[in-house]
Amino acid sequence: MSVFPVFRKKNSGEIARNRLKLLLVADKADCSPEVMQMIKDDMIRVVSRYMDIDSDRIEIQMKKLKQPDCEGYSPVLYANIPIRDVPDKGIY
Repeated sequence: MSVFPVFRKKNSGEIARNRLKLLLVADKADCSPEVMQMIKDDMIRVVSRYMDIDSDRIEIQMKKLKQPDCEGYSPVLYANIPIRDVPDKGIY
């Protein structure tokens, strides 16, 4: 276990596991893994402007949710973003 987990290098197993997760999510959402990675990168960039997050542990999922007022399903994006700290920057 590293004292500075932010600076540790990912091993090939972690990289492969993350790629597989993105492939599975992309398959469920009917969009490419590249698009899912772009969404994830954009979310990291935006949320990082306001708080300190653990970008290595972010998980995104696309699911199809049944709509109550119709017979169809709509895609829904879920994001699990671990927050380390919310600094007081005087923006609130």
